Amino acid sequence: MDLGLKGKVAIITGGSDGVGKAAAMAMAREGAKVALAARRVSLLNEAVAEITDHTGGEIIGISTDVGDEESVQRLINEVVAKWGGIDILVNNAGTSSAVRLEEMSNERVAQDLQVKVYGAIYCMRHALAHLRHSGSGAVVNITTPGGKASPGGSQPTSLSRAAGISLTKAWSKELACDNIRVNTICLGLLKSGQHRSRWEALHAENPQYSLDDHWEAVGKDVPLGRVGEASEAGDVVAFLCSARASYVSGASINVDGASAPVV
Repeated sequence: MDLGLKGKVAIITGGSDGVGKAAAMAMAREGAKVALAARRVSLLNEAVAEITDHTGGEIIGISTDVGDEESVQRLINEVVAKWGGIDILVNNAGTSSAVRLEEMSNERVAQDLQVKVYGAIYCMRHALAHLRHSGSGAVVNITTPGGKASPGGSQPTSLSRAAGISLTKAWSKELACDNIRVNTICLGLLKSGQHRSRWEALHAENPQYSLDDHWEAVGKDVPLGRVGEASEAGDVVAFLCSARASYVSGASINVDGASAPVV
């Protein structure tokens, strides 16, 4: 299926790994020009090289701290200077931070909100004029099912992701008149660098504990019986940003193997 992404310009934050990189791979295969934004230059360079090698697409990496508004503004300016505009924004930056109330410091809450909530706001604020000029702008905010139904011990991520879902719905209504669509995908358990790091710590304690053992252990409670691949979420992001989803806005889609207790 042709998604109608050829020539579109996309920015993906948190784009050096996981879902961000997978979404970039999917869009590049469809002919989109993709700017990956992340803090670590080495990982960005690796991701750019991998995606370019697999797709032959136009990919760039721009070191960005989305929690710093000036850094975000530089990102937007650099992309526009190179490609002339922005059609797609994927707000994906952020990692899981989950503790119980007694362990949740003010600093932990502030850091989580700065990256996931303020980061998305900064990106939207500075990309908005270009998304409007596009005439068919598309935004996807990456959140989690915990933003809809928060289990105990899921703070502050569940708090920031609930805010992301709220922003998605509000922006979808505010920007519909500019033909800018805004959706969110709520991610469940996926294979990612974050989860591999947890396995590495366990593997160091028990060298017999393989990565396959880890995926089997953490995926046993997923109704579909396995941990999801980043590409399975990346493909959904690409679809939502495409012309094939032209009447989809304000939607929240669980990509979690049926784990969420809510739709």
